[in-house]
Amino acid sequence: MLVFALKTVYFCVMNRFKQFVEWHVFGVCTAIGEKMGIATSVIRKYFIYISFITMGSPVIIYLFVAFWMNVKRYIFSARRNPLRYL
Repeated sequence: MLVFALKTVYFCVMNRFKQFVEWHVFGVCTAIGEKMGIATSVIRKYFIYISFITMGSPVIIYLFVAFWMNVKRYIFSARRNPLRYL
């Protein structure tokens, strides 16, 4: 009975962690998946595999894409568009 309760708690914690990562991380894998028509979970899985194989170098590319998406969102937002007032 105790083992079942521990498994249930572990599953609940891991599910919360998964939801946190999916909602609060930059959304690069989601954006790539939507543009290419591939499931986001597949892209995340291959990103993790490639990161382990290449000792983490795709993390730099991931952060660059996240930065670029944030800048693009900032520039094209209607409220704060600096190009709008030129």
